Amino acid sequence: MRAVLLYIFIIFHTLYMCWWGLFLSAFDKNGSLIHRWAAVPWARMIMGIAKILGIEVEIRGKITEDMKKAKIFMTNHQSYFDIFALLAYLPHDFRFIMKKELMEIPLLGYTMRKVGYIGIDRENPRAALRSLKEASDKLHHGISLLIFPEGTRSPDGSLLPFKKGGFKLAMKTGAEIVPIGIRGSAKIASKGRLRLRKGRFSIGFGPPIDSKKFSRRDIDRLMELTREHIKRLIEN
Repeated sequence: MRAVLLYIFIIFHTLYMCWWGLFLSAFDKNGSLIHRWAAVPWARMIMGIAKILGIEVEIRGKITEDMKKAKIFMTNHQSYFDIFALLAYLPHDFRFIMKKELMEIPLLGYTMRKVGYIGIDRENPRAALRSLKEASDKLHHGISLLIFPEGTRSPDGSLLPFKKGGFKLAMKTGAEIVPIGIRGSAKIASKGRLRLRKGRFSIGFGPPIDSKKFSRRDIDRLMELTREHIKRLIEN
């Protein structure tokens, strides 16, 4: 019953906020207005209802270093609840980089494109390169990005192998990488299941990693360092 109530709310709330976001897009050049007044309130309302139903989030660590500087946030991915929580609690103007299939959802996908989210088509190298160029342009214009380096949700919460695309982007632009560790959201809503469980999951923010200190030949080392930071945030 808990899941049914929440899913019904999410559907109607999402429809309303999509239309609100599209209205805002008429006055928004880069998606920041939609992010601040549609996407973030959308997620906070969902997390507020989830809290009433017994699902809570604990925030560990803070992001205080140069809030105006564009960053690449990298986090593990355990549940669709990660999306709501990151939008609700990450104090930064950022855009998601996600698989292109999500951008094809009617109305929602169109709204996400208006916000400036970027869809990656891994089956089409040329399209993927265009997406990375778009991501690079956003960083140069001071807009942060959030990437799931695993590329998909983990079915059991364990950390999956990382893909290199986000790290190539960091090294190309010189953007800092901010590691984020999400722990326990897979127990709330696991991949492939609609059932929800009461409980608490946590989001931990780690110290930024300066990608400028790594040469192009060191991409594997940068990737491993980021993975270790995220793993530590999950385990501690």
